[in-house]
Amino acid sequence: MTDSSTPVSSTTVIGPVDGRVMPRFAGAATFARLPEIDRVSDYDVAVLGIPFDSGTSYRPGARFGPTAVRQASRHLRPGHHVELDCEPLTAIQVADAGDVPVSPFSIDSAIAQIGSHASDLMRGGRTVVAIGGDHTVALPMLRSVVREHGPVALVHFDAHLDTWDTYFDAPVTHGTIFRRAFEENLLVEDHSIHVGIRGPVYGHADLADDRRFGFRTIRASDIDDLGIAGTIEAITERTGDLAVYLSVDIDVLDPSFAPGTGTPEVGGLTSRELLRVLRGLTGLHIVGADVVEVAPAYDHAEVTALAAATVIFDMITLLARARNR
Repeated sequence: MTDSSTPVSSTTVIGPVDGRVMPRFAGAATFARLPEIDRVSDYDVAVLGIPFDSGTSYRPGARFGPTAVRQASRHLRPGHHVELDCEPLTAIQVADAGDVPVSPFSIDSAIAQIGSHASDLMRGGRTVVAIGGDHTVALPMLRSVVREHGPVALVHFDAHLDTWDTYFDAPVTHGTIFRRAFEENLLVEDHSIHVGIRGPVYGHADLADDRRFGFRTIRASDIDDLGIAGTIEAITERTGDLAVYLSVDIDVLDPSFAPGTGTPEVGGLTSRELLRVLRGLTGLHIVGADVVEVAPAYDHAEVTALAAATVIFDMITLLARARNR
């Protein structure tokens, strides 16, 4: 791997294994059977596994998410993205960066390890797409992105706000990270947005706090009124031309579409709704992303893992379109 600050788009791109040569159920165990990062001379995008779930508050198991999502990604045909009219894995160099070696016993140690690893991969304007892990991993990812790009607008797909203060006196958990991000000035004020929020909260103050932190919220029920086009318009207006961090908690999907997650909430988005919104975000300047909270022990027939793998492929395609405009 080179230390050059120039993206690899001007060099020969090494793509995934061809499923017409090596069957998709065989071959490399990387995301979409992409090359491992030490097999490419440089890269534009690194897919990074973060097998950490010590910050979860209900059902554990998201530490096994990266492995499950990589396995499900074998099913993808990542040549041509029809809806976005792009061949992302030949347009830019994408590599699988493996997993962060994280402590399963100390949240603070794990946060430091994730941040250090992600920062190394982001140098020179490269982009990291993280596979969680629970949503705690978004905080060190945001810190790393901000060191490279400055404060960002957050586009957050989730059933939950994740702006609570503490759980059992723990300040950094999967439900508190975006409050910490606000307090650390990682977010551009009044330019971040939650999408897909639903269900009850502990008290009305939770909603008041979230508004005070400068978030706009599009609840899952709001999408019924706004429609897909209106939701896309709201997101793009909110973020403008700012650098954007895109965070997708798979529980934004209804449990019928994503049962394999730690804190499911009924009344969520369908897989098609989520993908249609994501595919409408072609104008965003995305500088980092994650897909989190896949807990395969609760999954059925890889439904959740396949949804997450498809979302990651769409994220990569958005990045490829942006790099090659």
